[in-house]
Amino acid sequence: MPSTVVVGAQWGDEGKGAVVDIYAAEADLIVRFQGGNNAGHTVFVGDEMFAMHLVPTGILRGKTCIIGNGVVVDPQGLVAEMRDLEARGVKVRENLLISENAHLVLPYHRALDAAEEAGRGASAIGTTLRGIGQAYADKYARCGIRAIEMTQPDLMRQKLAANLAQKNALLERVYGCEPLDFKEVYSEVAPACEELAPLVADTPVIINRALDEGKRVVFEGAQGTMLDADFGTYPYVTSSNPVAAAAGVGAGVSPKRLDAIVGVVKAYTTRVGAGPFPTECPAELAEKFRSQGREFGSTTGRPRRIGWFDAVVVRKAALLNGIQQLAVTHLDVLDQFERIPICVSYRCDGERRDIFPNSLEMLARCEPVYDEMPGWGQDTTGAKSACDLPPAARAYLDRLAHIAGATLCMVRVGPRRDQTIIVQV
Repeated sequence: MPSTVVVGAQWGDEGKGAVVDIYAAEADLIVRFQGGNNAGHTVFVGDEMFAMHLVPTGILRGKTCIIGNGVVVDPQGLVAEMRDLEARGVKVRENLLISENAHLVLPYHRALDAAEEAGRGASAIGTTLRGIGQAYADKYARCGIRAIEMTQPDLMRQKLAANLAQKNALLERVYGCEPLDFKEVYSEVAPACEELAPLVADTPVIINRALDEGKRVVFEGAQGTMLDADFGTYPYVTSSNPVAAAAGVGAGVSPKRLDAIVGVVKAYTTRVGAGPFPTECPAELAEKFRSQGREFGSTTGRPRRIGWFDAVVVRKAALLNGIQQLAVTHLDVLDQFERIPICVSYRCDGERRDIFPNSLEMLARCEPVYDEMPGWGQDTTGAKSACDLPPAARAYLDRLAHIAGATLCMVRVGPRRDQTIIVQV
């Protein structure tokens, strides 16, 4: 199919970067459509690990990559990421474009993020403190600065000065913080903007032209469905829409041009930061997952919270995204367990509930209802095909695909590229 959308069907960190990397091998164009450098996509090339934040993972395949208009771009962060990749032999500037309409994350956004998160006290959301939400807020308040302004330094300077005056008033009068100095802020931002300006382009024209020519395009999402600003566990969510429907808006293509939707799930569940997590495991059990599954945030390094697979969550994600194909990652982490629980529903106020509630107050009263499946107790990391997997592992995968109402298309049994099982669909 010409276009494929890859989205997370849990709370993010499902392994989307590695899945996109596999699809990128046969693709012509990879487009990131939302989020900012609060995202972290980890890809192993051989034994070498790459943690991507803004640059689409297709860059490691030497493919043309686009940062879409739905992404918020930290110029300093992007330049640092590019230089790091280039120092490791990756060709970035030759293969990367930035949408003219993408909004910028600037130093005052990070300052406000830190001040607002500190002000929440015990109700802190657990943001990455990178100013992502504040940049999106400016976008919708119609005072944001876009990537196209990086090509117009005088206009950039003018808008930066006007915005900083407003943000300093907030920092001083509302949060009691020191104001930011314009000269210091401009001297931080201007060199990065100058370096990125040649990469700025009218990217929807490029993407649509590629689709017209029958080229293969992969749309890369960040975070996960349960962190969606509209459909996730609000307010413990990200500041954008990680669902598949956002791919069209965030890249500049008609939804009619989105052919296949691939949902990515871990064989269990994780989340980072605060917020409800019905299947969360006790600390000792979580550590068994964490050490085997490398469960630390790619962006923050924070240990991820761990839980058993939650079918209620994935059913909601399947409904919202229209998932057609399912990619399951981290199956090998379950090799160590004799019995594997799956949360099939919740019990709330004495009644079974199959639908994930939108009310956090109701969710707090929900308890997971588990159905156990037998483990397989064998090392799966060397499996090259589905036939190489133990029967119990295949049964588990079939159950997950059934829950999602999708066809299993890929299984990951380790971090390396060659630990990917492609299932014919």
